[in-house]
Amino acid sequence: MSGVGGRVGPEPVREWVLKLFERCNLACDHCYMYEAADQGWRDRPMAMAEATVAQVAARIAEHAEAHGLDEVRVVLHGGEPLLAGVAQVARAIELIRAAVAAPTRVAFAVQTNGVLLSAEYLELFVRHGVSVGVSLDGDRAGNDRHRRYASGRSSFAAVVSGLDRLRQPAFRSVYGGLLCTVDVRNDPVPTYLSLLEHAPPVVDFLLPHGTWDFPPPALDPAGTSTPYADWLIAIFDRWYGAPVRETGIRLFESIISLLLGGASETEAIGPGLPAVLTIESDGSIEGSDGLKVTAPGGGATGMTVFEHSFDEVIRHPGVAASRLGLAGLGAQCRRCPIVDVCGGGLHAHRFSTADGFGRPSIYCRDLFRLVTHIHDRVERDLRGRRAALIGAPA
Repeated sequence: MSGVGGRVGPEPVREWVLKLFERCNLACDHCYMYEAADQGWRDRPMAMAEATVAQVAARIAEHAEAHGLDEVRVVLHGGEPLLAGVAQVARAIELIRAAVAAPTRVAFAVQTNGVLLSAEYLELFVRHGVSVGVSLDGDRAGNDRHRRYASGRSSFAAVVSGLDRLRQPAFRSVYGGLLCTVDVRNDPVPTYLSLLEHAPPVVDFLLPHGTWDFPPPALDPAGTSTPYADWLIAIFDRWYGAPVRETGIRLFESIISLLLGGASETEAIGPGLPAVLTIESDGSIEGSDGLKVTAPGGGATGMTVFEHSFDEVIRHPGVAASRLGLAGLGAQCRRCPIVDVCGGGLHAHRFSTADGFGRPSIYCRDLFRLVTHIHDRVERDLRGRRAALIGAPA
């Protein structure tokens, strides 16, 4: 809960995902937008109209002023947002910047498959300080398992070409990092090393979206194996044990931070409250974008930027339920010794038709193994450092 001017209410929204263009030039078979339960994109316009962007901008400004927010974040998303065209993307940035008054600062990011990362786009992003995240699943073989054109043709060369352009000195300042969806069929350490070839400042490893109704690939909910934890642990041990810092890995850094009493930098882990809403191309408002994997209309609120303020949206039962933090977890999660680190995992991954969001994450075993492995490794190091300082045995 937050207090603004003596008023106590729900935590404000601090991040918006804008669906600028709801179609894509790739046909990734693991895409939560096009391949999951919610097919609402079929009924929405391809591109967000300028009038809709202007109304989004006005609502963000209204919310930021009402809650005295120092900074808000806007993520340009899709589909593939760069299909909107340079002029339309520039106009969206300008409209939002013009609407949100000082002292609130607007931080922009774009998440792209990288295929259309031209010099013209990059010049625009440098001019407006837009952080650029690129989706890449590893080397050519790993990336081509999922990220192909509709014809089946590989997208790898085009993505690498975009990344090479992004890494040039003139554009390097807006290189936000890489997003890699985990596929346990790809050898983990070689996958990590292939990502390092593109010199990312940060890597986000994303567990493939799944629910108890539709478990992710390689996961047997009734079994005892932890294939995703094992895959990530192999990378963690290489990353953590490297003699120099090779890159940031948000998932690992967030787990370490939480273990030491700090905060998480990702909604995938930790008990923090999600502070993000999704704005579809028609102006309809949804909760976290990942809820598209739960059911048709899984994240829908029935609200729009034309008719509703964001304060109204965060009081919507579905949105409010996702913002309960540890209080919103089931009894099994609340009894878990690592709940203050895990936080129940991603909200969407707890879903089942039978129990709603009352179950643990479909990745419960994997998260437990990953967190305890990192805990044991960090604790051992801290004990060793303490012993070295005081001259006592570890």
